[in-house]
Amino acid sequence: MSDEIGTPDISAGSLDIPAGTPAGQADPTGPRPEPLRFFGTTWVNHDQGYAVRRAGVTVGALLATTASCLVLRFAYEGLAIADIGGFVNLLVVVMFAICSALAFRNTWEGFTKRPDPHRQASLRGLLAIGFVGSLVAYFFRSLTEAPGEKLHRAEYETAREQHAKRATRRTGNPAKKRRRT
Repeated sequence: MSDEIGTPDISAGSLDIPAGTPAGQADPTGPRPEPLRFFGTTWVNHDQGYAVRRAGVTVGALLATTASCLVLRFAYEGLAIADIGGFVNLLVVVMFAICSALAFRNTWEGFTKRPDPHRQASLRGLLAIGFVGSLVAYFFRSLTEAPGEKLHRAEYETAREQHAKRATRRTGNPAKKRRRT
């Protein structure tokens, strides 16, 4: 509710009325779509600049990946200048390669199924080291869809179907039901 005049607060995301849906078809008691990072709920109907957002996310992920690789290159050059030895240089390169591969795989799988929170917590350090892999996964997924859209769409459709089944099952007041004699 709004503090000023007692009217309902209809800020972004507070109602389950996707843009472009006629007012008579919206079900305010039904499930609400879960917003995606950078996309909000525009992934439901691909409206309100969805294509522009997806292009922006794609370009942004590519730029972030490029900048991250440059930072890693500068760090490697710093190690080379410090002349700490070839073995340590090799370990650093292998560590970043393995961590990036694991981060890519973990991020990519997170787009198709819900990740286990305990596993995510235990991998947090490894995924932080392999941040380039996560950025690359985000870039590749944003070429085809909003990252995580397929998972959220499947969950949202399932929730809508279950809500429709529950809503149609309840017809009338059971207390007023006639008794068979």
